[in-house]
Amino acid sequence: MKFKYLSVGLVFSVFLLGCQDQVADEPAVVVEQTEVKVEAPVEAAPVITPLQANFAASAAVLFHARPHYATVLGVDESIAGGHYSHRLDDYSPAAEAQLRSKLREINQQLASIEVTDATDVDNQKVMMNLNRYFSGNEAFDIGYVDLWMGLSPFVVNQINGPLIDVPNNIATNQKINSVADAEHYLERLDGFDAFLQSVMAKLDADTAKGWIAPKVILEKTMAGLNAFIAPEVTQHPLYTSFEKQVSVLEGVSQEEKDNMYKLAAEHIENGVYTGYRLLIESQKQLLDKATTESGIWAQPNGAAYYADAVKMLGDTDLSPEQIHQLGLNEVDRISAEMDAILVANGHTEGTVGERMLVINDDPQFLYEDSAEGRAEVIADLNGYIDQINQRMDELFATKPPYEVEVRSFPKSREASAPGGQYSSPSLDGSQPGIYWINLRDIKAVPKFDLKTLTYHEANPGHHWQVALNLAQDSLPMVRRIAPYNAYVEGWALYSELVAKEMGMYDGDPYGDLGRLKAELFRAVRLVVDTGLHHKKWSREAAIKYMAETTGTVDSDVVAEIERYMVWPGQALGYKMGMIKIVELRQTARDALGEHFDIKAFHDLVLLGGAVPMAILEDNVNAWIESQQVN
Repeated sequence: MKFKYLSVGLVFSVFLLGCQDQVADEPAVVVEQTEVKVEAPVEAAPVITPLQANFAASAAVLFHARPHYATVLGVDESIAGGHYSHRLDDYSPAAEAQLRSKLREINQQLASIEVTDATDVDNQKVMMNLNRYFSGNEAFDIGYVDLWMGLSPFVVNQINGPLIDVPNNIATNQKINSVADAEHYLERLDGFDAFLQSVMAKLDADTAKGWIAPKVILEKTMAGLNAFIAPEVTQHPLYTSFEKQVSVLEGVSQEEKDNMYKLAAEHIENGVYTGYRLLIESQKQLLDKATTESGIWAQPNGAAYYADAVKMLGDTDLSPEQIHQLGLNEVDRISAEMDAILVANGHTEGTVGERMLVINDDPQFLYEDSAEGRAEVIADLNGYIDQINQRMDELFATKPPYEVEVRSFPKSREASAPGGQYSSPSLDGSQPGIYWINLRDIKAVPKFDLKTLTYHEANPGHHWQVALNLAQDSLPMVRRIAPYNAYVEGWALYSELVAKEMGMYDGDPYGDLGRLKAELFRAVRLVVDTGLHHKKWSREAAIKYMAETTGTVDSDVVAEIERYMVWPGQALGYKMGMIKIVELRQTARDALGEHFDIKAFHDLVLLGGAVPMAILEDNVNAWIESQQVN
């Protein structure tokens, strides 16, 4: 059946029923699958097609289920399925099952809609893939839906998940510009008890199915959660963010502010801290049941789970065995390039990894282990952003409208956070993109590493790509936040190479060595991820291989390997995505010769938003053909 149109009023009544608080728990998503004709009034309202209605339904369903992420992006309530700034996420088994089921229902409806317009065809294809990306494999009902990684296997772990992401995003992103805003923040703090109970229910349900994180992960999770609730209540980020914003509200008496401060502290102590203590205890009780094996293969039907993760997060049809060999080949190639630089600069003794460890300990490359030294790190990172921003127009035509800001992770996050991380700006630009740096171990941020980390996390890497993607308001909302792992991480790793090609390492052999070390790190990920989850390596074997091969400090290597243990397949996206982007660029360059335009190529890759790599390849091939015709 071919659909014509639906009126805007009809569609809103269909999928935005959550606009009223009393029915906000259940936003409907079913779109009428019959042709509807409406007589246009004198001043016709905008018309929305069934295709657009389903796209909007995906956004409403996702943001209604993840109101904390709606806050991060600052989306309008009409997009998010209703008012959300007072609500917290629900991760109960029923809520997670319903979220995934609704996304699949939307895909069934999308599949039945016939479209011929090229833009509609593209949007339909990508949106159906995104709904599948988020909803995960139907064979597995464990884990939870993460709006960055799709189905994530452990709802409680040491590096991400509701217990980490929800409070940190509230503290970082929830804006208070009025008393009503402050009351919404307080409602969220008051809602932590129910939120944490939903996480506990999901944890219990998964545990009953035999899905329990490895013992070492439980131990690291407990350490991280204990660090999260270690500060005095009035020093916790959830409190300090609230106090800082309420303190400058105009027209509010000091007595009113003090009452709000008191209420916030009570909610954090009685709801947040008490609930986290119970969850820490639950992790402790699982220790005797947990496996000492490190790979996902040790979980029920874990091999099948990994096979799906390889396809979704690695975005490849290669087998784990083929990926493992590809990683080994890349390790050999990159190590040889590093060896040449090391020898040229007088470092000749030992393996590449051993020589990198020696350089890492060289005082000339280390910051002072002090508050002043950490401030110097932040200043240098900002300097690197400024330097490359002045050169971006050499290879890029379109600039994102959002700014990026460097911040260090708060102390409560350092134990579980990665070395560097990026978080998206808000739609209206009131919150910039944030390039987070972990300063827990000053030796883990040697000076020769930081240019490359900056190009990866900020420009031309994650910030440039994510901010441009967010700015494409002609795309469906969910496409503007599309998190395809291989595309997003592949682009960021490709960006490190682009910076090299721009000359950002000219006259800086150690900086270039840091770039190659970072690429080697990603090649090693292919080896250790498949090693852990396919070849049944132990955590210790993976740590040994990564440390010896890359010459990275122990604190980073251990954190990395433990990250791969709970994110099977995610570490594959960097190298697999980069390899594909470089391959497509070379294909275009070979085909177009002197007519190849790198700026146009980058616009093609970026302005269409994040997509599966197969679709990106189709887009590049179509572009090449159009350029040849012209």
